[in-house]
Amino acid sequence: MRIALHEVSKGKHGQVLPTTSLEIETGHARFVLAETEMRPTVLGLIATGRMRPDTGYVTIDGARNPRELRRRTALVDAPEVSDPHPGVTLAGVVGEELMFAGLPASPIHARRWLDDLGYGDLAGRPIGTIKPSVRVRVMAELAVLRDDVEGFVLVSPDRHGGRPEGWWRIATEFAERGFAVLVIVGGSAAAVIEQLPESLRTDYPSNATLPVRPLADVTVELLDAPAPADAPVPVDVPAPADVEEAPADPPSPADVEDAPADVDQAPGAEQAPSAEDTTTTRDLGRPPAPPERDDTSPAPDGDPVQPENTEDPDSHENGAQR
Repeated sequence: MRIALHEVSKGKHGQVLPTTSLEIETGHARFVLAETEMRPTVLGLIATGRMRPDTGYVTIDGARNPRELRRRTALVDAPEVSDPHPGVTLAGVVGEELMFAGLPASPIHARRWLDDLGYGDLAGRPIGTIKPSVRVRVMAELAVLRDDVEGFVLVSPDRHGGRPEGWWRIATEFAERGFAVLVIVGGSAAAVIEQLPESLRTDYPSNATLPVRPLADVTVELLDAPAPADAPVPVDVPAPADVEEAPADPPSPADVEDAPADVDQAPGAEQAPSAEDTTTTRDLGRPPAPPERDDTSPAPDGDPVQPENTEDPDSHENGAQR
């Protein structure tokens, strides 16, 4: 079996899934890089014929046949689509998948199936608490129980934690058993898989068409890369804490006595003005106060000020008669 995705995309301007091309075939385990919350599941749905892409197309053995593609592939552990609820017991998940495969699916049959796989002691535990590699093993084994299934797409196994070597080894084992396996992973897991020994890597496309570069190598290249010719030369400027100034010689008592008042003040500090200076400074910005008026000086509006009458009233009458 050979499945090929030809420049498929989903969403406006490829926002949900950018243009992607890849191939998977019988006997090979491959991984592809797809990040963001929606992209891995959308890519898995398209690769197994369960969603129609907005651009491009998918073929199986050279023909466009979505029904045949769905019959011969399985979508494993895709978030919000085929992943079990984390609170369901492992035996409950097995029983449901046994039923879909047309096999006896009672609790006894589910526990017996787990015993044969070596995980009978985990039957009563919620699947959300199961070790990532065990979860992948169980889910993949359940997916290939159906007679027509020849390959499967495993979606984001790295989201459960654990070391990528565990579940990637399981994927390669299924490829050796004759299945076509595609694992959709994030950037960190892809970098780890690329550094695995040749016996576990197999051939693969990643990030659709470009190989994933290990994160450590990218960091080393950025640090060792020569600076451009027109790049400014960095100048080492010592931090203020690293600059030590030589202590000044203490002044002699004679210098302190003869020094003017301004010397006692640190350079750049403002000297508090004296009362005399304050008065002078304030008077510079306002007109001088008018002189005190004499009682006999004319008032501002021109009317003469009458002096107080201190004489005897009889003297005025005598003066008026004169």
